[in-house]
Amino acid sequence: MATRARVRAPELTGKGGWLNTGEKQYTLADLRGRIVVLDFWTFCCINCLHVLDELRELEEKHRDTLVIIGVHSPKFVHEAEHQAVVDAVERYQVHHPVLDDPELATWKQYAVRAWPTLVVIDPEGYIVAQHAGEGHAHAIEKLVEELEAEHAAKGTLRRGDGPYVAPEPVATDLRFPGKALLLPSGNFLVSDSTRNQLVELEPDGESVVRRISGSGSGSGGGEFNEPQGLALLPDGRVAVADTVNHTIRAYDPETGAVETLAGTGKQWWQGSPTSGPALDVSLSSPWDVAWWGGKLWIAMAGVHQLWTYDPAAGTVQVGAGTTNEGLVDGPAAEAWFAQPSGLAATEDRLWIADSETSAVRWIDRDLVVHTAVGTGLFDFGHRDGAAGQALLQHPLGVTALPDGSVAISDTYNHALRRFDPASGEVTTLATDLREPSGAVLAGDDIVVVESARHRLTRLRLPEEAVRVEAVAHRTRRAATEVAPGRLRLDVVFQAPAGQKLDTRYGPSTRLLVSSTPPGLLRGGEGTGTDLSRELEIDPSVAEGVLHVSAMAASCDDDPENEYPACHMHQQDWGVPVRVSAEGTTRLGLVLAGMDQG
Repeated sequence: MATRARVRAPELTGKGGWLNTGEKQYTLADLRGRIVVLDFWTFCCINCLHVLDELRELEEKHRDTLVIIGVHSPKFVHEAEHQAVVDAVERYQVHHPVLDDPELATWKQYAVRAWPTLVVIDPEGYIVAQHAGEGHAHAIEKLVEELEAEHAAKGTLRRGDGPYVAPEPVATDLRFPGKALLLPSGNFLVSDSTRNQLVELEPDGESVVRRISGSGSGSGGGEFNEPQGLALLPDGRVAVADTVNHTIRAYDPETGAVETLAGTGKQWWQGSPTSGPALDVSLSSPWDVAWWGGKLWIAMAGVHQLWTYDPAAGTVQVGAGTTNEGLVDGPAAEAWFAQPSGLAATEDRLWIADSETSAVRWIDRDLVVHTAVGTGLFDFGHRDGAAGQALLQHPLGVTALPDGSVAISDTYNHALRRFDPASGEVTTLATDLREPSGAVLAGDDIVVVESARHRLTRLRLPEEAVRVEAVAHRTRRAATEVAPGRLRLDVVFQAPAGQKLDTRYGPSTRLLVSSTPPGLLRGGEGTGTDLSRELEIDPSVAEGVLHVSAMAASCDDDPENEYPACHMHQQDWGVPVRVSAEGTTRLGLVLAGMDQG
């Protein structure tokens, strides 16, 4: 067996304490003898949610030897609130211990640079692997099996029940609902996301009429899995963004039938088709849907794009975005989004809640993308006034209002905001709404989905805005000091044991580099196939963000198998940097393996 580099794992510390452990506080010493996987995550991050799902099978298969620990490491201020982490652990059905680390203490000790990052610790307390991004579950399983054999032989493996203790269930009619829709009958249809169902409510927004699981009610798809967005289709059915099933479903309120319209049930990966017959093309975490321009538009949060479904042709295709994460306006095919999570259609605009950039954006009839509010991935807060300086915090919903303005479910500010295109002003309509994730008009009222209060809340559309004290924030990750001039970028990728890079059809790796502001880089930006590159940092730019996107494909190394199983590994980094004469001349980012540089 190959010798591995081993580094002693730092202690696990977090001011928020432990969740899912029956209130017991753990140290690494308590876990000695078990294989530990640390999952550094934050609940706003769609890639983190993908990894939670990737790890479920591994967690179940090796539950007597493996302990997965989520280290919650917040990006937004709201995510540092302990109750918000408690809610997220239930909302996303996290069935392992979670360390709440609001001050990023453990994140810093492990030198983590990106969400999500997975760190593997052996039964003797040494770090043996690190992986950033998605697609690593197969590699970690292989490593776990090797560690089980190695430490069973050494006598250092301890089997038995893990530290997970399930919390007590809570009885409510809804549990972390996502979106709501007003049906022609006057009833409300709500995506009851955590309970994997739709719920129809009477016009009072409280009395349950029926619950719809998605299974046994028509053709295709089985039960819903954390459904989110809802939209009326011209034929009277309701389109459902079935998020974790990576599909678009149609629900018929008259018959109760559910049909799959688009998606294969598998997550889309780089290199997969981006257009074609709707049931043959994979999707990635569709979060909201809206009917606009004769097509169903889909907020594809998992790949930072908008897609369209054409029911007449039975096809899907990319409508806007490049899969690069960020805020870039312009022609739809060139625009960048960051986890679009809410859509609202008017005659001439499709409004978008672009959550990770804390932005509200729109597409016009010429398919050009514009930004109304928001500046990028790292600036957020609660500030009203002129849209150019206004701030939001991770909005998940937008609702078109009769006067041409748009209501914003400003989720992490617990507020309902309003942007008026006529005046260019942002105002606050209501506060003290716990994680509002969507809203729907009902006569003269607006009905808000208060996700973390598990209810719909009816408000009168106010004639005057509420005054709030302005607050501005920046993401709290420490900037990496880099020297001006030449900077060596190394993305570390070591193919998992028993695999090799897949070079049968050309290069198996891809590296895309850009910066904010663009002037930070004098050279080295663009796309290439080598995972190492020389960058040129402009000394006149004091600070900025390096955007790095890496992808690698590996296949099982079996000469006897003509068609080996292959796996995709990918990650996007946004690395805050500060230019300093004393800064580093090398930036190492780990996609998979250990950085020996």
